[in-house]
Amino acid sequence: MERQLVFKIFSLITISINLLIFFSNTFAKPNNILPPGYAIASANPLATNAGLEILASGGNAFDAAVAVSAVLAVVEPYHSGLGGGGFWLLHQEDQHKNIFIDGRETAPLAAKKDMYLAPDGSVIPGLSLNGGLAAAIPGEPAALIYIAKKYGRLPLAKSLAPAIRIAQEGFLVDKQLSSFLSNEDRLAQIKKYPSTAKIFLNKGRPYRIGERLIQTDLANTLKLIAEKGEQGFYAGEVADRLVRGVNAAGGIWTLEDLSKYRIKVREPLIGAYHNMLIVTAPPPSAGGVALLTMLNILSHYSLASFSKVQWVHYLVESMRLAYWQRERFLGDPDFVTIPVEKLLSAENAKQLSTLIPPNKAIPSSILQGQTKNHQGEQKSLTHTTHFSIIDTEGNRVAATLSINFIFGSSVVAEGTGVLLNDEMDDFSSKVGQENVFGIVGADQNAIAPGKRPLSSMTPTFLELPDRVAILGTPGGSRIPTMVLIASLVFYDTYGAISMVSAMRFHHQYLPDVVQIEPDALPPSIQQALKAMGYNLMQLGRNYGDMQAITWDKQTNILTAASDPRAIGLAASIVNTPSGYGVRF
Repeated sequence: MERQLVFKIFSLITISINLLIFFSNTFAKPNNILPPGYAIASANPLATNAGLEILASGGNAFDAAVAVSAVLAVVEPYHSGLGGGGFWLLHQEDQHKNIFIDGRETAPLAAKKDMYLAPDGSVIPGLSLNGGLAAAIPGEPAALIYIAKKYGRLPLAKSLAPAIRIAQEGFLVDKQLSSFLSNEDRLAQIKKYPSTAKIFLNKGRPYRIGERLIQTDLANTLKLIAEKGEQGFYAGEVADRLVRGVNAAGGIWTLEDLSKYRIKVREPLIGAYHNMLIVTAPPPSAGGVALLTMLNILSHYSLASFSKVQWVHYLVESMRLAYWQRERFLGDPDFVTIPVEKLLSAENAKQLSTLIPPNKAIPSSILQGQTKNHQGEQKSLTHTTHFSIIDTEGNRVAATLSINFIFGSSVVAEGTGVLLNDEMDDFSSKVGQENVFGIVGADQNAIAPGKRPLSSMTPTFLELPDRVAILGTPGGSRIPTMVLIASLVFYDTYGAISMVSAMRFHHQYLPDVVQIEPDALPPSIQQALKAMGYNLMQLGRNYGDMQAITWDKQTNILTAASDPRAIGLAASIVNTPSGYGVRF
């Protein structure tokens, strides 16, 4: 009988397999030790188990990252997959080196700046979200192939084997997949495309919890990638089918689009918050710049001395100012000039901090460059996925992957099993116009052939003298603010469990509202914030699905935690005198 184990971190279950956790009488020097085992936290138990399988068979964190990414493509097709892209932040311990793998999608070569506009200049609703014209050129397959070849220890085929097996044999549909398939808007789109409907609908209706979902075509595509590498996806029969399928659904892909796709290896952004080192995503991620900007601003204040109201106030204003900069300056660094050094300078942080009054909100309307006071709420469904990994050698991976909105474009190219993204909506369809996440478009992020759209994905490493954290989360434009709050929790000496379960609130400059998770802020705090001039929006559901790992070098304790808001699984395998022990 197949079992899918869902663990809530509020009630951790410890399974002892000769498990012994012990403390040395004298702490080892933090810089001279390695982790006591390995750990993975991901949004799905099957993906976590696949990564553990690879690590147990001699693979390193990078091999495990390939396996986890591929399994998530199978079991979370609504969040990420071969038809999408992502960012993989890597740490090579033996080289003391951090690497950023940019597997972001690119606009087709036939793409145009005004491709989603009607003759009167208005944005055509849904065109950048649904159908073939919404799909950018996928980057995930190329990224997985590169990571396996450059940093992995095992053959690509071995790391892809768990995903191939699960796609071929099927898996039991969980409550999350069943719920997303039942979403009326997405279900209507899925039904438009027979090649998509035949995979995700069971006799014309959404799969129910406990039913087995088999994806034979996807398994075959994964096999071709395992055998042929990039030629198994970006050329040959899969490429032919992708182009035919996308264009039959209204797209503009060519074989040249696929053959010319390349991942980018970039230098991560590095910053500091007091004595905490932050390693995070560079552009085309807007998330890393936003995270460091917020922390730079907040470093001017003694947050520990603030009341709860003051603490929320200064965090919200740092969010507002960071997202204000996002709209004006950020885009694909291969296409536009981004003053990253200036944006992250001490002078800029000091200047921004002077804009924050001690006891009232800054109206977004007074900030230079503000275009329109948008008041809409972004879609509240969680999008994207994240996982975190550390191995026994100290190698680390924080990876955030996406196909954008749930089920992406809803298009599966016949015979491939590949669900394609709708990342074209992450471009600015029109300056001043909101996308599905409420982010207002700017010319820096305008559509151009081969260009990568901005992303909020923010995979991050945190380092204190005696502690390390690996973290990230899905959540659209809310990702950087979730990572901010978790980073401050870590800085305040709390661990992975507190990081993933911390209360969440969000401001993104426009719309000028503070979005609050249910029960995140008590009524008294909300009243005080309203008196300061804040517009509050109580959300109807929780958001995010953070996956975090912390390693305390003083005690040499490794902790992995999966967000209690969702169904993920975190596990650490600890080396003890009597063998390895599993801790969920």
